[in-house]
Amino acid sequence: NQENYSDKQKEAFNSLKLNLYKVGKGWQIKEAFRYFWSYSYKGNAEKFFKRWYFWATHSKLKPIIKVAKMLYKNIKYILTYFAHRITNAGSESINSSIQKIKSNARGFRNFDFFRVAILFHLGGLDVYP
Repeated sequence: NQENYSDKQKEAFNSLKLNLYKVGKGWQIKEAFRYFWSYSYKGNAEKFFKRWYFWATHSKLKPIIKVAKMLYKNIKYILTYFAHRITNAGSESINSSIQKIKSNARGFRNFDFFRVAILFHLGGLDVYP
């Protein structure tokens, strides 16, 4: 019961309550941005971004403001997605797989061994007889 809290417990509760509010607000702003990618037209996406950017920069949450400003600086490049509907996700996936192979091996004697490992793991070969 909140009336029975000690001063230390009241302070901890108020801190937690404040932080939960900030976390909830940040989460809400982050989740709202996901709708940006559902637009079919560049103009509509741009209007959405302007509203979202205003909300994010007035949230008083420094990490959210930092991300919003970064997105704002690159918005013309981000909006090209709506013209072409392509991303670099495929190449990022391959790069991630190569980095995983590299870290699992803890180093290769030379580049040829590294190349063979990449071709073996990502080549899609059927190694069973």
